[in-house]
Amino acid sequence: MRAGWALCLVVGLGLTGCAGSAPAAEPTPSASATTPATAEATAPTAPALEPIGTATDNQPFFDAVITAALAADPNQGGRGYIDALSAAGFDKAQMEVTADTTTEGKPADSIQFSVRFNGECIVGQNGPSSGGYHSMVAPILGSETCLVGATRQIDW
Repeated sequence: MRAGWALCLVVGLGLTGCAGSAPAAEPTPSASATTPATAEATAPTAPALEPIGTATDNQPFFDAVITAALAADPNQGGRGYIDALSAAGFDKAQMEVTADTTTEGKPADSIQFSVRFNGECIVGQNGPSSGGYHSMVAPILGSETCLVGATRQIDW
């Protein structure tokens, strides 16, 4: 009987020794560590024209259109701004633009352009005297226009 116990003890210690010498299992990554979060993985969407939105809602799209036009041609004239905005879906009949030249025939220091949009104005300005391109949303003036002073006829 003592031999039986001794055999069990030897077999038991042998099994314990084997279990202790087994290589440790490699940790497996959790699902959250390998799967990107979809909200963080999605790129921000480019602004788009929102026909029923406000002028403020559409200002980022207006800016994106003008920024792209300026990237294509940094010396854009008034027609270039109007054509770019029109091609992007803004209503040309609702636009205004100032002259590209002064009354003396010199290049204008700044060109302003605008779109009347759902009861407000999105106004852009670009030129050396304005420090580059800027835009803003403003109320429609009492003259039912967006720009003060003389503007070019948009007849193209």
